[in-house]
Amino acid sequence: MKCRNCGAPLELVLIDLGSAPLSNAYLTTVTLRGPESWFPLRVLVCESCWLVQAESYSIAAEIFDEDYAYFSSFSADWLIHSKQYVDEVTAEFNLDQSSFVVEVASNDGYLLKNFVDSKIPCLGIEPTASTARAARAKGVITLERFFGEGVAGEIVESEGRADLIVANNVLAHVPEPHNFLDGVRILLAANGVATFEFPHLMKLVEQKQFDTIYHEHFAYLSLSATVDLMARSGLSVFRVQNLPTHGGSLRVFAQPSISGARALESSVGELLQRERDAKMLSPEFYRGFQDKANTVKNRFLAFLLDAAGSGKTVVGYGAAAKGNTLLNFAGVGTDLIQYVVDRNPAKQGKFLPGSRIRIVDEGMLAETRPDFIIIFPWNLKVEVMEQLAYARSWGARFVTAIPELLIT
Repeated sequence: MKCRNCGAPLELVLIDLGSAPLSNAYLTTVTLRGPESWFPLRVLVCESCWLVQAESYSIAAEIFDEDYAYFSSFSADWLIHSKQYVDEVTAEFNLDQSSFVVEVASNDGYLLKNFVDSKIPCLGIEPTASTARAARAKGVITLERFFGEGVAGEIVESEGRADLIVANNVLAHVPEPHNFLDGVRILLAANGVATFEFPHLMKLVEQKQFDTIYHEHFAYLSLSATVDLMARSGLSVFRVQNLPTHGGSLRVFAQPSISGARALESSVGELLQRERDAKMLSPEFYRGFQDKANTVKNRFLAFLLDAAGSGKTVVGYGAAAKGNTLLNFAGVGTDLIQYVVDRNPAKQGKFLPGSRIRIVDEGMLAETRPDFIIIFPWNLKVEVMEQLAYARSWGARFVTAIPELLIT
């Protein structure tokens, strides 16, 4: 395999998680009776440009299909985060009714609805039919397409260029990053700004967040690799912010390299230096990650086996993609976890891919009163524990597996 960015051959392995089904390919009572497709899940490091990337065994259309079940609006914290972002960029970049905002991978309209409320013209681009329908119900005009150079050109012809392009948690999801970023450059106005949010590779490795590795993610991004990626597509990074979301993310601000007028801010150089100091531009940073993941997996399994041996009931909360990675890597099934609760009606009544654990609504907790509740979306731990605080009344305890097994 060759690097998706620079074309160099890939040899350094970050981690091999064996094989797994697509993380959001939830099973129905009908598909439960049939076989599942499993794909190798291995991540490699380019020792030339330092882009960390997964081997590709599935195409985007298989992953982001009509039944795609991830809806951004089910996290209250994420909605607050998005609203704050909209308020900040609206003020800083003087966005008004004469502006044009585009969000790529706009999901269910969680963010753009704020621009709609402010009467700022906007367009969502979202390939999954299920979330696009939800966005339109919020009044968000949504183009149901995969974004790239071709789509960007069509939008320029029909709507003009964008003053702001928002790309939250999508850059890591595209198998052809240059086609995607070339599209951003084509669509962006001469003085426009594009912002990208994505989990920071530094945090992924340091915090042993291997469960964020799944087939939807084709890349795992450092700032160093991102700057190189964007430069090859004619975009210049002028600002970066550290965010607490998803266990530690970056928000990168970019502009057209040719016409961009905004000065390079010190935040970029400072974080690039931090990455160099952490040895992210050498193989040393990446070696040993497999052993750390194995240790997390083994301790998680030991907890489940001990609970089962003690007659304790264990359930999960959050039918999240990261939970599916952990469960399938550990080989856990219905013998150790009875069910998983999720607030999303699109997931309820279905079954997790691979482990085939059933997904139920929250009412099941009060009915069965489990001893332990595993919070799979550990990045939402505080929000979930507050939401489920009533489970303490029967002595339930909360569990997270990453970065260390923690029972509270």
